[in-house]
Amino acid sequence: MQRVAALFLPSWPIDRLRRAERRAGPPEPVAPTLTPAPRNGGWRPGARWAREDAPRLMILPGTGRGTAPEGRGGGGAAANGSLAAPPLHHAAHGPPPRAGEDLIIPLITAIREGSRIEIAAACPHALALGLRPGMAVTQARAQVRGLDIRPADPEGDRAELRRLALALARRWTPTVAIEGEDTLFLDLTGVAHLHGGEARMAARLVRLLTRLGFAARIAIADTPGAAWGLAHHYRHPGESRDPESKAVSFATLGPGFRRDDGILCKPCMQAEAMASLPVDALRIEGKAIELLHRLGVTRVEQLAAMPRGPLAKRFGKALVRNLERALGRLPEPLDPVIPREAIVASQRFAEPIATPEAIAHWLGQIVTRLAAALEAEGLGATRIELIADRIDGVPQRIRMGLARPSRDAAHILRLLTRRIEEVEPGYGIDAMALHVRRADRQGPQPVVERLDEEAAPDLAILIDTLATRIGMAAMWRSTPVESDVPERSVAPMGVLDSPGRSGQSLKAGDIRQLDRNPALHPWHPEWPKPARLLRRPERIDHVMAELPDHAPRRFTWRGTSHRVVRADGPERVHGEWWKRAGERDSVRDYFRVEDDMGCRYWLFRKGDGERPATGDLSWYLHGVFG
Repeated sequence: MQRVAALFLPSWPIDRLRRAERRAGPPEPVAPTLTPAPRNGGWRPGARWAREDAPRLMILPGTGRGTAPEGRGGGGAAANGSLAAPPLHHAAHGPPPRAGEDLIIPLITAIREGSRIEIAAACPHALALGLRPGMAVTQARAQVRGLDIRPADPEGDRAELRRLALALARRWTPTVAIEGEDTLFLDLTGVAHLHGGEARMAARLVRLLTRLGFAARIAIADTPGAAWGLAHHYRHPGESRDPESKAVSFATLGPGFRRDDGILCKPCMQAEAMASLPVDALRIEGKAIELLHRLGVTRVEQLAAMPRGPLAKRFGKALVRNLERALGRLPEPLDPVIPREAIVASQRFAEPIATPEAIAHWLGQIVTRLAAALEAEGLGATRIELIADRIDGVPQRIRMGLARPSRDAAHILRLLTRRIEEVEPGYGIDAMALHVRRADRQGPQPVVERLDEEAAPDLAILIDTLATRIGMAAMWRSTPVESDVPERSVAPMGVLDSPGRSGQSLKAGDIRQLDRNPALHPWHPEWPKPARLLRRPERIDHVMAELPDHAPRRFTWRGTSHRVVRADGPERVHGEWWKRAGERDSVRDYFRVEDDMGCRYWLFRKGDGERPATGDLSWYLHGVFG
């Protein structure tokens, strides 16, 4: 008997956004400013509280209470300072607070449909306030103040849902299918006992997804249609007026979960389980649902009692087909996702080998087969691991990374041959295998024949050769960053990444698009920077310098005294006050100095030498020239 689980992720886009923000780290705290509501409850165009750019008073869902702001219009205890406004809570970070503790900012995602911008997804707090997917964003803003609106990413949501389906297919059941934008079908036939039974498997799945930050509900039935309807629309009798069905039981999920987050339909009782569900549980179109409601048909049991011929003639074959599939009278095949199999090229030997020549010979055979397998899949390897199995059971491993996806057999063999001495054959090697640990898509490569010497050389081969000796982590490139502070004006980047600066993305109506002048480089050639910039400026001692704007004549760095014979400066750098409030008055004066030994350094002094608020006049060494 077939058993199918429907895994419903009710707020998948919002949960995915929350998870990404948690990985990126918490946002910088911002002190909220609450604008008072109107005195008489009316609306006046142009009023200060009604402006779109002003934060507004938030109301907790379900409580009907908000915070009394200070100032005019607050009145009561708030005006006297006896009632303090609780801090704002962002709906995209962590679990929601209890009612009466923190204010909650509803979070929604928006997408453009033609000339209309509508809600794509909403967090539970926004749903509690009456916001629904498909509603116009302008209507949502008028209905709920202070909305946090983020751009929707449907492609990213579908790709992440597919990754989740592939992970479940590798770990839980081999047959996992994607249904819509927020549901997965899992075929549990013959695999539920491996996880302790259906109830325990359902509980483990829901708890796992909850730990990962995704709200989930699961329902298990004989048919995919019944499982989908139960997962989306069944509610525990304690939360509705419906009598408890004898065809449904519930998995024990533990504290913090609702009882109907794990629904188990007893075998061959899907008709009884779905009898009380609304007709929306049959995955039919909205127009058909509206027409059924107008005719007074609101539940599945009413629809199931009708003859199929008139139903198909009035509502189409899709409604009858979905009904029969949900009741188990018609089969519903699943379209599973298929995990990509690992690419491996291996060779076993009749007699053990132990000489470098034999290892190199068979490596050439294995690499050729690996390159052919990569070409058949349209991939290029970026991480390869060689595993040589010895007779005594101790494997020898060589891990190799490539700077660019490649399936060039000669290049891969050349890199592996240089590391053959790392293999200790012992009493002999009876098997070797090449595993592709990571690969990227690689299409056909064009052959370019040029005679000019000005063509840019391909550095990938050189980088791979160096990486086999010193490691990929020891190589990087520097890229300029738009910043006035020197230690923030440079960042590491990949060796093969383009050094060109990516242009700033501007909105469609931004006036800066009319500027045709080339962008200024953040590293100005008239103000050269040292070749070696220290990660953190190091303080220097025993500095002799005239104030306010003269270079030092003598200083001590790392215990060595230096006498300055030449100097240039100062180059004044102000703090980025628009990013960090502590740098509002910060000033640095940089000098390029050369000592009597010909060494050149980059020094700076904190403060302008006149105002104490700009710095304490301490000296630091920030870089070395040459």
